[in-house]
Amino acid sequence: MRAAVIDCGTNSVRLLIADMTVTDGEIELTDCVRTMEVVRLGQGVDSHGRVSPEALERLAKPLDGFAAIIERYKPEQTTFVATSATRDAANAEEVHDVVRRYLGVEPNVITGDQEALYSFTGAVSAVDVAPAENVLVLDLGGGSTEFVIGREGEVLAEASTQMGAVRYAERFIHSDPPLESEKEAIAHAVGDVLTELSDTIDLSTVDRLVGVAGTVTTVLAHALDLPAYVPERITGASIPVPLAIAICGELASFSKKRLADLPYMHPGRVDIMAGGAMILKTILETVHERSNGRVKELAASENDILDGVALELMRRTL
Repeated sequence: MRAAVIDCGTNSVRLLIADMTVTDGEIELTDCVRTMEVVRLGQGVDSHGRVSPEALERLAKPLDGFAAIIERYKPEQTTFVATSATRDAANAEEVHDVVRRYLGVEPNVITGDQEALYSFTGAVSAVDVAPAENVLVLDLGGGSTEFVIGREGEVLAEASTQMGAVRYAERFIHSDPPLESEKEAIAHAVGDVLTELSDTIDLSTVDRLVGVAGTVTTVLAHALDLPAYVPERITGASIPVPLAIAICGELASFSKKRLADLPYMHPGRVDIMAGGAMILKTILETVHERSNGRVKELAASENDILDGVALELMRRTL
């Protein structure tokens, strides 16, 4: 079966078209197309509660292009999932209208818990994980961050939070480069969220950490000193947690010009990188502390919610 999945987040809209086969009871995905455009749909949603007309215009152009790609590959199923920005916007119906107009499908606004589950399923599909390990999948998006702890394919705990790279960059970062006080404000806010989550997400039980989405993959690209953004080099790659913490601190301190000059930095991520890097840095420090250093590495996966949704579509047909 061939399926097309579009994920519309706070910062980007992404398309996956994949062929799905079943071998020995295991579902395998083979990418036909995987592409992403930064549209910043959630710009201003945190403060104004609405998706702006400009953001709707930015969304329309890539959806028009995606429609042409989908027509070319002729998938049996097409599904559109929307996450944090659309969940939070008072005018979400205007987003839905744009999707219907260009793609001819009904948008599915998924809950934070659904987003967490799909992210976990997609992420672990691309990373070797030992059967007995408790794996924390961290999906650090533009408007929300999802935490999922699982073992042997079973989700043990999950939580969705209202912190993300776009949301926190808009809320806290007002200087270029960011001031120490601005970065400390993010660290404090993240710490408060993690404290609130402690009854649901027990970080002391985690053995392995897998991160998805742009902040994490950019940190890995920086650590690997890639000459360009190469997804194949990033998926499954791991770096020591202390190195990841140091890189987050470094990227959060760079000016926008210096970030823009990095060969693997997507232009649409430049002005939110400090927000994402400080969220990740604080989470890594907390995981390292609460696990007593047992979590030694941060692994990255390019497979994420898109893959999780595609796998769920396939399971429904079995």
